[in-house]
Amino acid sequence: MKTNDVILQTIASVAAFIILAFAAYLFFAGHHEPGGGFIGGLVIASALVLLYIAFDMETVEKGIPVDYKILTGIGIGLSLLTGVGAMVLGYPFLSHTYEYVDFPFFGEIELATSLLFEAGVSLAVVGAILTIILSISEDV
Repeated sequence: MKTNDVILQTIASVAAFIILAFAAYLFFAGHHEPGGGFIGGLVIASALVLLYIAFDMETVEKGIPVDYKILTGIGIGLSLLTGVGAMVLGYPFLSHTYEYVDFPFFGEIELATSLLFEAGVSLAVVGAILTIILSISEDV
C-alpha cells in the first residue's frame, strides 16, 4: 500500500527553502561573525537530507543530479587553490586580501578572497556529509 506523504513533502519543500536561505546567511556572515563555510555547508547538507527523507532518492537525484564525491573533490581543490594562489603571488600560504567594489543597485560590497576558500570548504562539507549519509542509507 502506498502512503500519502503530500503534507510531509509540502512542508519539507518550504522548510528546505528556509533552511537554505539561513545557510546563505551563515555563509556570508562568516567573515565578521560566527559562521562561514563549514557551518553553512552543514546547514545545506541538513536541508538536502530533509528532502531525501521527504521524497524518495530517485526524485531528489533527478532534481539535483550531483555526484557528492566529485563535489567533495571540487571543494577541496578550490580551497587548496586559494592557498596556492597566494604563494604564486609571493605571499604566505592562505594569505587573503579584500577589496571594496561598487555594484549597481547594491552599492559598495566587500569582496574577499577568503570567500573562495569558504566556498570550497562548504562544497567539501556538503559532499562529504551527503556521501556518508547516502552510503549508510543504501546499506539499510
